[in-house]
Amino acid sequence: MKKIAGVVISFLFVLTIKAQIKQTATVPDSLYVSKVWVADNGDGTYKNPIIHADYSDPDAIRVGNNYYMIASSFDAVPGIPILQSKDLVNWTIIGHALNKQIPVDYFSSTQHGNGVWAPAIRYHNDEFYIYYPDPDYGIYLIKAKNIAGPWSAPTLVEAGKGLIDPCPFWDDNGNAYMIHAYAGSRAGIKSILVIKRLNVAGNKTTDKGVVVYDGHENDPTIEGPKLYKYKDYYYIFAPAGGVTNGWQLVLRSKNIYGTYERKVVMNQGGTTINGPHQGAWVQTQTGEDWFIHFQDKGAYGRVIHLQPMHWKDQWPVIGIDTNNIGKGEPILTYKKPNVGKQYPICTPQESDEFNDSLLGKQWQWQANPKQDWAIPSAKTGTLRLNAQTITDTAKTYWDVPNILLQKFPAEEFSAVTKLSFNPSTVNEKTGLIIMGLSYAYVSLINKEDGIYIDYVVCTRADKDTVEHDVILTKVNSLTVYLKVNVAKGAVCRFSYSEDGEAFQPITMPFNAKPGKWIGAKVGLFCTAKAQTNGNGYVDIDWFRIEKND
Repeated sequence: MKKIAGVVISFLFVLTIKAQIKQTATVPDSLYVSKVWVADNGDGTYKNPIIHADYSDPDAIRVGNNYYMIASSFDAVPGIPILQSKDLVNWTIIGHALNKQIPVDYFSSTQHGNGVWAPAIRYHNDEFYIYYPDPDYGIYLIKAKNIAGPWSAPTLVEAGKGLIDPCPFWDDNGNAYMIHAYAGSRAGIKSILVIKRLNVAGNKTTDKGVVVYDGHENDPTIEGPKLYKYKDYYYIFAPAGGVTNGWQLVLRSKNIYGTYERKVVMNQGGTTINGPHQGAWVQTQTGEDWFIHFQDKGAYGRVIHLQPMHWKDQWPVIGIDTNNIGKGEPILTYKKPNVGKQYPICTPQESDEFNDSLLGKQWQWQANPKQDWAIPSAKTGTLRLNAQTITDTAKTYWDVPNILLQKFPAEEFSAVTKLSFNPSTVNEKTGLIIMGLSYAYVSLINKEDGIYIDYVVCTRADKDTVEHDVILTKVNSLTVYLKVNVAKGAVCRFSYSEDGEAFQPITMPFNAKPGKWIGAKVGLFCTAKAQTNGNGYVDIDWFRIEKND
């Protein structure tokens, strides 16, 4: 009997380990620590923002000892970034839920501001569920047994224009629901929240829904709802008033369809943290409550904050309630969450030495990529970007899909890269770019008589304006270092060097602008003007985010 019992215990232990493995993503062997922004103060406290990068519309859950966060990705590919944390302060990027956006052909060209808006993540029936809206097509569902994937192909839960910000909810009796908002730009209506029934599988709505809250009178532009149940009440957490000057609202009712009571539980108050806008409630293993949300910082995007949360009279209070009125204000520094133990400091990845056979998870394209756009090589320790021909329909680089970008990581930083250019046709270019509604870049351009440094600025690129470029100087080497310093106010100053030591400044500064619903980005490109039997390429040795000089 002892032997049999031992076998049973061992078998159960193996099953437990397998279950834990299914819930745990692959974390890099060496965690990345930024040189320009670290939220963990190293003394048991943290500072906001916990991520000084554009992860707008965050949603988060805890599964076991892991916290997972996703965010809007709009037209960027791969889409729906997935970040993991052990303590809600230190985060790393572990992957993306969408390798390509659908319809594939539509998103093979740039679609600024379209694509994935405000997704929601839940763990149900031993699976991860992500519901995401495309405001032009409808609400989709993707699932995975393991947070690291593979993720299922998107299933259309409900077709329609302007259906946004979905969040699923499974009640104690097994009934499944979905709450969502509307985008006035597509649906013609806004500022209302609707709850609809889902089928058992959670992949189709089964009714037209019930309007559970109309915010036109008190809470215009209410959106981003998250539906929870806690003790006696159903709670809807939803921001209202707009991303710049809005407030965090909570609604509660003992019936899922209402009537819902209303309470503002956090606003900017006397702080510098405007918004504060939509997010997610998470509870630690030790029973603490926390709220993750974003703040709109213009060109820097929608950066991520973490607020303490407590309950008063069965209402959540988010932030610090200095006046004891049941409404909090955001904090800048606070003690770290109690998750039972201490974990190493880490931050989302930024620099890339290109020593892997896969692109770093911090990189995204402006559209669905083709296989030959980028070839990472662990053997050579470089990233090869093949020169892609700019189509006749592309008026500027705003319309060019093969631009490899990552988010601004702090208010002040430098991005520097070492590259070796191998052009084959005249007017092929490779360079370092700051991309947004306006953009600027420093590049190498191949002319009839050699390689030149070219500086380009395009103001209001989204309005089909023209580029203004200045050819600066001829270079003697095909290996060049390009750099941009970003100062407070998103003021960018480009420079270049042929030896990596002495950088020649470009005297014309550029003020970065946000993109369409996103912050400005920094990245790399390689393009050609004409299609030939063999365009050139650039080998990028490394790309580094550093402190400003």
